[in-house]
Amino acid sequence: MHSRKDIVMAADVELLISYFALSGDVFPLGPTEISPFPFKDRVEAAARAGFKGFGLHSEDVVHVRDQIGYREMRRIVEANGIKHLEIEFLTNWFHRDEKRQESDKVRKLMLEVAAELGLKDIKVGPGFEDAPADVQLMADELGKLCDEAAAYGTDIVLEIMPWSNVRTIETGLAIVSAANRKNGGLLIDIWHMARGNIPYSEIRKIPARFIKAVEIDDALKVAPVPDIWEDTIAYRELCGEGELDVPAFLREVQAAGYSGVYGTEILSAKHRVLGLDEMAQRIFKSSMAQFADL
Repeated sequence: MHSRKDIVMAADVELLISYFALSGDVFPLGPTEISPFPFKDRVEAAARAGFKGFGLHSEDVVHVRDQIGYREMRRIVEANGIKHLEIEFLTNWFHRDEKRQESDKVRKLMLEVAAELGLKDIKVGPGFEDAPADVQLMADELGKLCDEAAAYGTDIVLEIMPWSNVRTIETGLAIVSAANRKNGGLLIDIWHMARGNIPYSEIRKIPARFIKAVEIDDALKVAPVPDIWEDTIAYRELCGEGELDVPAFLREVQAAGYSGVYGTEILSAKHRVLGLDEMAQRIFKSSMAQFADL
């Protein structure tokens, strides 16, 4: 039986299933990032499990758009009660060299998706070959991107990652504070916090207005493989099946003032070979269970 508290929490919390958690046997920077499953089947599986949010990917969305068009995509999303869409993953958005050309093509696509489907947020990456971060440059470019996305009611969320030039809350906060846009802020993922050795208590340093997205998942405390990239794309666990304290993370997030939708980013080689319904239901049930003890 569920307690009254569990029922209240279940009614209050809305979960979003991140793209690679329900895309099948594909992974970031793999041979292809296009899901082998039809868009309709993925959205329906997410809705059946209880999700109110759904993740998109730039490469996959082009494939789906060219097959069925934005109008049909929007119909599928609305028919299944999905209220929140996000898209990933924009890189090199702050560069002012040849890397920016390809980035701008992806940027244009993402803003097109925001106009056609409506997006809760666009996930943007830090620099992976840039150390240390040029805070003012990144803030200036983030501000421009935020201004473009604001026309569609879309947030720009910068993800803190331990192998990047934005590996600390201090650096991330310096960038979004200097940009100072209402629709610009940080994405806080428990996995990156844990692997970056950032205490959850540091989340309280972030003003609530700059926490724009939160993602939960789980992991072993000691990485099962030495390569951090392989660790992040293949060895994450369902919430409650690893060794991270997900409820403690959530308590700090809520204490900082966050009250939005929660992303569920399970990147796991053993998980992504399951059927759609099993993937979606396992993630939803294990993620919702983390809110019971708050």
